[in-house]
Parts: sequence; structure tokens; C-alpha cells
Amino acid sequence: MTQSTTPAGHDAPVTPLAPPPGGKTAARRPLGLRPDVRNLSLLGVLAALVVVGGLTRPDEFLAASNLQLVLTQASVIGVVTVGMTFVITGGGIDLSVGAIVALASVWATTVATQEFGFAGILFTAVVVGLGCGLVNGLLVAYGGMVPFIATLAMFASARGLALQITEGRTQMVTVESVLDLGVKDAYVLGIPPLVLVFAAVTLAGWFLFDRTTFGRRTVAVGGNAEAARLAGIDVRRQRLQLYLLSGLCCGVAAFLLIVLAGSGQNTNGNLYELDAIAAAIIGGTLLSGGRGTIVGSVLGVLVFTTITNIFALNNLESAVQQIAKGAIIVVAVLVQRRAVHDS
Repeated sequence: MTQSTTPAGHDAPVTPLAPPPGGKTAARRPLGLRPDVRNLSLLGVLAALVVVGGLTRPDEFLAASNLQLVLTQASVIGVVTVGMTFVITGGGIDLSVGAIVALASVWATTVATQEFGFAGILFTAVVVGLGCGLVNGLLVAYGGMVPFIATLAMFASARGLALQITEGRTQMVTVESVLDLGVKDAYVLGIPPLVLVFAAVTLAGWFLFDRTTFGRRTVAVGGNAEAARLAGIDVRRQRLQLYLLSGLCCGVAAFLLIVLAGSGQNTNGNLYELDAIAAAIIGGTLLSGGRGTIVGSVLGVLVFTTITNIFALNNLESAVQQIAKGAIIVVAVLVQRRAVHDS
């Protein structure tokens, strides 16, 4: 029996090869419209948060400098979230993204690396990210390890190695060309360079996810790996590539964090795995795999970053922020379960 290699619910148009059991076809389930409705809902939430921020702290929240700060802070975790969206859609999970960002940032800011200047720092951050992603991918795809365990092991190992490299000290960046990217003189039409990189990664991620066979294979593997294998997809290679992509995004995010902080620390990327997974989930990516959206994930990042900014401006404790994030995650998962059940 011929099976569809792409589950319904993907943002890109899909034509199933055969109707699913029960005689229901994709045409009878309006899942193709749901990403648009979901994204509009997230835009509404974001607009509501802007109103709240404007009412509670009008002079501070609506200031151009604060809005630039929100977008800049969203850029780092946003790049990580793009990679996480691919991994989760493909049926996996990556708990090591924060640790990889930390390791890449400290490895790229050692004295030996900084001697090679801008190119040396960028190259090292990206290579370290790719290397960690390669290890994760090999363990999951070819080693048969559960993604949760494999990436948890990478989380512990990368954090430990980052601590060993820094010996608990902050490594300051002395390369002027890197530091200059964080100053206002480098802004393009009032937009920080980090935001432009985030926009470029988002656009590339959207195109790869929605407009290429790589994205369709990702959805197919996440929705039904056995059906994807029978349809001729190399499932193991696809999973390896997904973790490589996640590692690449972590390396880019590490470089952006170096520019933003002007240093490398072993504590960088703390709780990034939580924020990236949460943003992807509230954006509409199905935690069990088989459905995802880059646009929704980016909107999820902006929602979380805006909430954090509003809380900070109103002097609310970080514990309250974490509680709010947890509540949002629970609501998002419950909504997902209801949507899947109804479909």
C-alpha cells in the first residue's frame, strides 16, 4: 500500500498519495489553514503585549533603544530556535543547545583563537557547533540512542568542557572588529546587525523548511519514520543532517552572543533549551514530530522575549518570569493536544 510521505499539517502544500485510514483525506481536514490562524493569533498576543508594555512603562518600553534591545536579545535564542524547530519536527529533541552555545562561545574567545581575529572567532564558533551537532546526530541516527539521552549526555559534556576551558573565568573579547558589530554606529537603518543575521537565518530556515524536499523529508520522518523509510527516504542520514543543522545554528548563536556580551563564559546559553523548545511549541511545532513552522517559532521567540522585557521593566522577579513561561508552555501543549484530537 502506498503511503503519504508527508503528514498533513505541514505549512507547505502537500498532496497525499493515499487517503489515511477511515476514509478521511487531507482535504476534509483544514489543517492547511491552521498555521495562518495560529500565526495571526500569536501576532495578536504580541500586539497585546506591546499594549501592556506601553501602558505600564510607556516612556521606557516604547523607546527605540528598548525595542532594539528586545529584537537583539531575541536574535540569539531565535537562531537556536530555528534549528530546534527542524529537530523537533523530525521527531527528535535537543537538550544540549544551551551547552553547545556556551562551549562554542568560550572556545571561540580563547587567547589563541582571538589571535586569528574576526574570521578565527566566527570559524571556531561555527565549527564547534557543527562538531557537537555531528556527535549528537551520529549517536541518535547511527548509534540508535534515544535523542533525550544522547543530547542530555552532550549537555553535561559540553558544559563541563566549557568550564574546564575557562576555569570559571570570563574571557573578554579584544578583537575590535567583533566588538564594533554591537555598537550603534554599525546599525543599518536603525537595525542592529544581530537582528539582520537573525532575519537572514529565519528566511533561510523558512525556505529550507517550506520550499525544499529537505523540509518535506523532515516532516515525513517526524510523522512516520517507517513510512518514510519505505518511501525511499534515508531516515538515518536525515536525522544526522537535522542535528548538524541544529549545531550550526548554535554556533551562529554563540557568535552573536559573543558580539552582544563582548565575552565568552561557561554560563552562556543557560536554559536556552527550555526557551527554544517552548518557543517552537507555542509557535505550533508538534512536540511528537511531523508538523512545524518556522514563522510560528520566531513569533514564539518574540512573545517570550517581550514578556521577559516587560517583566524586567516592571521589576518583577525572574522566578515570576519562569512561572509565566511554564504556564504558557502548558497551555500551548494542551491546545496542541486538543487540535490533534479534533483533527
